[in-house]
Amino acid sequence: MIEESLSKNERRYLAAILVLIFVFVGADLITDSQQGVSWPHLSTELTVALIAGFGFFLLMKDSFRKSHELVQSGERILQKEKEAELWKAESQKYIQGLSDSIDAQLVRWSLTPSEKEVALLILKGLSSKEIAEIRQTSEKTVRAQSVSIYSKSGLAGKSELAAFFLEDLF
Repeated sequence: MIEESLSKNERRYLAAILVLIFVFVGADLITDSQQGVSWPHLSTELTVALIAGFGFFLLMKDSFRKSHELVQSGERILQKEKEAELWKAESQKYIQGLSDSIDAQLVRWSLTPSEKEVALLILKGLSSKEIAEIRQTSEKTVRAQSVSIYSKSGLAGKSELAAFFLEDLF
C-alpha cells in the first residue's frame, strides 16, 4: 500500500490536496449546474469530486486505524513493563538468597577475595580474557586463580562450578 510508506506530514499534505480538489470541483459543479452545462460534463466532475472524497475518507480511516494501533501498542508496552517490574520485585528475594548462598559456599571453600571475584565472573559466563580485562590483570593470573578455585572446591572446571550452583535450580 502507498500509505505504508507515507510520513505523517505527507499524509497531511495529501489529505489537504484531496480536500481542496473536493471543494474546488464541488464549487465548479454548483457553478456549472447553474449555467446549464451538459450532464456528461457534470457527471465527470461529480466523479472526480467523489473520488477525491473517497480518497480522503480512506486516508483518514487508515490514519485513525494507525493511531488506534499506536495507542494499543503503547498500552501493551506499559503492561509488559509493569509485568517485568513485578517479576523483578517478586524474584529479587530469591536472587538475593541465591547470591547469599553462593557467597557462603565460596567462603566455605576458603577462597581469597580475588578468587571469589574470579569465581563469580566465571559463573556469569565470562572467559579468562574478559575476566582479565575487567580485573585489569593478566590472563595468566586469572588462569592461576581459576586453578586454585577448582582445587579448593574439588571441582574439575567451569562447567562443574556452574553445575554445582545451578543444577538444582532446573
